[in-house]
Amino acid sequence: MVAMTSTPEMVDAVIARIRGVYGGWRRHTPIEQMRADWDRFLWSEAQPADWQDVIVGGVSARWITAPGANARRSLIWFHGGGYKMGSVVSHHELMARISAAAGCRVLGVNYRLMPEHRFPAPVEDALTVYRALLETGQQPAQLAMGGDSAGGGLVAAAMIMLRDDGIDLPASGVLLSALTDFATTGASYETRAAVDPIHQRALIQALARDYLAGADARDPRASPLHGGLHGLPPLLLQVGDRETGLDDSVAFAARARGHGVDVALEVWDGMIHVFQQFPAELPEARAAIARIGNFLASRWSLR
Repeated sequence: MVAMTSTPEMVDAVIARIRGVYGGWRRHTPIEQMRADWDRFLWSEAQPADWQDVIVGGVSARWITAPGANARRSLIWFHGGGYKMGSVVSHHELMARISAAAGCRVLGVNYRLMPEHRFPAPVEDALTVYRALLETGQQPAQLAMGGDSAGGGLVAAAMIMLRDDGIDLPASGVLLSALTDFATTGASYETRAAVDPIHQRALIQALARDYLAGADARDPRASPLHGGLHGLPPLLLQVGDRETGLDDSVAFAARARGHGVDVALEVWDGMIHVFQQFPAELPEARAAIARIGNFLASRWSLR
């Protein structure tokens, strides 16, 4: 457990801001408006960085490079948003800060979203982007993959599929508040229900129905917790102690370790879902990003 340094009032202020966005949405709010609202809410240029919008293997993406970053080292980032929201705009600041902390370039991926595209479109895009980078001459030892929430689950699923296809995996992976279990089997969906201000089991189950469109909720391409986790690279998992999805990370870390994977699991006291997206307000967010940077840099230095 990583101790809390923010006051409860500081965390409550972040929660109020999040609810201010959610609270404006109704059952018939167009998905385009929800996406635009979320992008505006999270957009920030507080961290200086250059960026360039590109197409990688036919998938929309954005290179983000903080000053002094090593262009030979690249982190591929998959944003969260429940497979229906999020983009390189909403996650720009998080990616820019990780670029600065790790001293690497970050490639944010605009994978396909529902309702226009459902499972397995996002994981197909993740595989396409990784393979496309290899085809340009990028070496797996100089690559890493990371993601938050749905994007974190997407990273784990993509790694499982790449391994099964005999493709060399990246040097490491980072999973923040990762959605690894659409079957919602974790006890934390009950034990943390009263303290999680964002996600409840019923919401995740509804999301699963929409995303999977009849596919098995335990399919490893959607729920990597239920896949074979052997042979994965070193992983860093960060999750807030207040999250109903806490056990998505705890159980995944335990199963991966049982398969011989080098896993660092950090449970952050008092923190909420993907708290790392609020570095201006929360000292824990800044500290967590620094630890992500150290983790990535240390794994690259071993290659």
